[in-house]
Amino acid sequence: MTGKVLTIAGSDCSGGAGIQADIKTITMHGCYAMSVITALTAQNTTGVSGIFDVIPEFVAQQFDAVFTDIFPDAVKIGMVSNAEIIHIIAEKLREYAPKNIVADPVMISTSGYRLIEEEAAETLINELLPLAALVTPNIPEAEALSGMEINSTDDMKLAAVKLSSELNTAVLVKGGHLDGKAVDILCEKDGKLTFFESERIETQNTHGTGCTLSSAIASNLAKGMTMLESVGKAKEYLSGALAADFDLGKGNGPLKHFYLLDK
Repeated sequence: MTGKVLTIAGSDCSGGAGIQADIKTITMHGCYAMSVITALTAQNTTGVSGIFDVIPEFVAQQFDAVFTDIFPDAVKIGMVSNAEIIHIIAEKLREYAPKNIVADPVMISTSGYRLIEEEAAETLINELLPLAALVTPNIPEAEALSGMEINSTDDMKLAAVKLSSELNTAVLVKGGHLDGKAVDILCEKDGKLTFFESERIETQNTHGTGCTLSSAIASNLAKGMTMLESVGKAKEYLSGALAADFDLGKGNGPLKHFYLLDK
């Protein structure tokens, strides 16, 4: 049985992140991809030049169209910057109660730019993240969510445990912003900690990394893997897509989502 995965995110017209990255990732995992688009963006490898939010009523219509026909086995949530849209998403998720919700709390860009308004951040934390099976913050996002400063893997561990307890969900703190080896820390809902350590892949072509990882995890959950297996397999896929060093565009290029087709 093919896993069915719904991605809820914005569109990236250049194809490296957002809905487009999610669909490529879900497809490469042998799953069926569906989408609820929350915003249109004009962006490429050099940055974002425009954002056009979808009205909340139409976000709700997309939800109803998907869930009343092809019910997903997993849901991935990406960037949602508007409090009204976050509220609608949370409302619809409570209504349909899907399993395996993976929330990537896209709050702060790689360059440190805040992508979400304060009111929207509060709605995200209070309404949306507690519905997830897994939340996947990077270090700046984990700092914003936990109120902690994170300068080491010990700090990452403390933040993962704190957020897992507060949100009552599994949390994967991604350590890409720290120097040295790449370390991600998973705190499962029962408090079990797992460290995922790998050699850092030196490439500037990292556009859409967070979107890709969360979609890969959702795809693995949709196929019936455990949380631990889903994260481990997703990280293997991401490492391969980064190592392919797909050099497109004038800025931070996209991942090579289809690198496995070259083998």
